[in-house]
Amino acid sequence: MFVRNVWYVVGFEKDFEAPFVARRILGEPVLMYRSLAGRYVALKDECPHRLVPLSLGERVGDCIQCGYHGMCFSSDGACTSIPGQDKIPEAARVDTYPLVERHGIIWIWMGNRDLAAPELIPDLHWNSSDRWAASRGYHHFDCNYTLMNDNLLDLSHETYVHKSTIGTREEEPIANFTPKVTMGGDCVVRAHREMRGIEAPPFFATMIGHDCIINRWQSAIHLVPSINLTVLGIHPVEEDRATARVAHVLHLLTPETESSTHYFWAVVRNFRIDDADLTEELRVGNSRTFDEDRGIVEAQQRRIMETGQTVPRVATVQDQSPIRARRMLQNRLKQEHDDPAYTVLPPPLVPEHSFAVLEEFMA
Repeated sequence: MFVRNVWYVVGFEKDFEAPFVARRILGEPVLMYRSLAGRYVALKDECPHRLVPLSLGERVGDCIQCGYHGMCFSSDGACTSIPGQDKIPEAARVDTYPLVERHGIIWIWMGNRDLAAPELIPDLHWNSSDRWAASRGYHHFDCNYTLMNDNLLDLSHETYVHKSTIGTREEEPIANFTPKVTMGGDCVVRAHREMRGIEAPPFFATMIGHDCIINRWQSAIHLVPSINLTVLGIHPVEEDRATARVAHVLHLLTPETESSTHYFWAVVRNFRIDDADLTEELRVGNSRTFDEDRGIVEAQQRRIMETGQTVPRVATVQDQSPIRARRMLQNRLKQEHDDPAYTVLPPPLVPEHSFAVLEEFMA
C-alpha cells in the first residue's frame, strides 16, 4: 500500500515550536520534536513498557517522559531512567526515524534508514526563498492519498467543485482546454493547460486586484508517490506574458492510514511578496478551496469502502494523467518489493521561474 523508501512531509518549521508533534505516518504512531540544539528527532510514539503513547507524557529537556510510569527516553530512543530501579533493561528503548529539515519543510523517512539520503528530498526551495512569499496550511482528509493525487492531476473539476474560488464559468469549462500530458522518467507526470481569453475566477481576480479577462496557464505536476504541484500563471489579456503573476501551489500529501491523509500545503507567489494582507487572503482562500475538495474525495472514499469498487469505473479523457500516475505508483511499489534497497533520485519538478525556460520545459 505504501512506498517506504522515500521522504514524506510531517510539517513546517513553525509546527515544531511546540514541545513535540505527534502524528500517525504510514499507519505508524510517531512523536517528533526539535532538540535544544536544533536537531530534529523522531521516535516511535509507544512506550516499550505497556505500549502507552509517549505523547501522553511530557518533554523534559531533550527527553520524553512516559505519562504512565515516568520512564524517560532520550533522542536516540534509549531509556535513561526508570523510577524505582537503577538497572535499565536492554529492551527498554524505542525505535527512531530519520527526520530532517529542507527549505522550511520537515521530512521523515519510514523505510530502510540506511537509504535515507537527504539528496532524495525533492527540491521545493520556493517555500523558504526570499524571492517568493508563502501562504501555508494543513488539512486532514479522511480518504486514501491516491484519491487526492487523482484530484490534483485532473483539474477539470475546478469548474464544478470550485465555482466560488478558482473555477471557470460553465460556459467555458476547464475540460475544454485539453492538457498536454508528459512523463518524466518513471516517477513524474505533468499535465499542462493553456487557457486564453477567459474571465478571471474570484481567486485570480484577487491575485490581479480587479475583475478582468485573463490568459492563464496551469501545470499539474505529480511526483510518485504523493508530492503534487500546481504551477500557474495569469495576466490580463492586454498585458504581456512576462508580466504574469506566478504561483506554485505545493500539495504535500503524507498517508496517515489506508483511508486518511495529512495534507500540508503552501501557495508561494512571485508578486507582491511583501503584502502581508494578500498572504493572509490567499491562505484563507486556499483553505476554503481545499475544504471544497475534501467534501468530494471523502465522499468517494466512503463509497469505495461501502462497495469495494475502484475508480475510475468509467474512464474519460480527463483521467489520462491520474491513470498514468497510478500505474507509476504500482510499478514503484513492485520495484521496492522486488528490491528493498530501491530508491529514486527525484528530478527537478519545475525550473526556476523564467518564461523562456518555463515554456520550453512545458512544451
